[in-house]
Order: sequence, then structure tokens, then C-alpha cells
Amino acid sequence: MKPLIVLLIAFVAVGITLKVFKGTFHLALTARIAISIMLVFTSLGHFMFPDGMALMIPEFIPFKKELVYLTAIFEIAGAIGLHITPIRTLTAWFLILFFILMLPANIKASIEHLDYQSATYTGPGLNYLFFRIPLQVVFILWVYFSSVRNP
Repeated sequence: MKPLIVLLIAFVAVGITLKVFKGTFHLALTARIAISIMLVFTSLGHFMFPDGMALMIPEFIPFKKELVYLTAIFEIAGAIGLHITPIRTLTAWFLILFFILMLPANIKASIEHLDYQSATYTGPGLNYLFFRIPLQVVFILWVYFSSVRNP
């Protein structure tokens, strides 16, 4: 829920700021800046809650905590890459793949009632998926329409 709130607030704030200071509103640019802010915000969670995030990773994958940090770096790199014209489309496809690959971790966390912030098994459970899966689709479409279809 927090990433969606950050995304929407950033979108409105950036849109207003661009309109006031530039005199124009550019939908794709505003959307790219907003998703970049959201990606940096979510990457902070990886650094703040690495133990809980590591619990989301399937058992057969080694170096869980290192992978958590690596995905945080991927999110930051993606946030930056969306604003570098020559690599924007490639970055967008990378982020779309990234969002798809993160879905199993969210499903695992929901099945196990994981609360990644406290690294306990007291989270919301399967009901969380009714929100999280559509949210992943929103992120994918957001990146696609702001960076692939309207670069």
C-alpha cells in the first residue's frame, strides 16, 4: 500500500511542480519521475528490513540477504535509467521483468503471513495478494506506458 501512496503523491506533486515552474504538463515525464521516486522509496525498505525481505526469498536460493541488497541496487539503477534517453526503453523492459520476477516473493510472503518489517510471521496473509497482484500490474503498465510506449 505504501508504494502506491508514494507513487500517487509523487505523481501529483511532480505534475503540479512541472506545471507551475515549466508552464506545461508532460504525462510520460511526470509518470517516469513518480515511478522513480517510488522505486527509490521501495529500495530503502530493502536496506531497512533486509532480514524480513530475505524471508520472502524461496529456500533453494542462496545468499538471501545479499540478494535483497542487490535488488535494492537494481531498483535505484532502474529509477535512474528511466531518465537516460539512450537506455530508457531497455531499463523499462528490465523493470517490467523485475516486477514480474518479484511476484513469487510476494506470493510466498502472503502464504506464510510474513511481515517483512518485523521479520515475523504475523502479516496479513493471502488477502494481501488481492491488493498486491493488481498493484504489480499497475507498476508494469505504468512503466510500459511512460517509458516504452511514450519514451
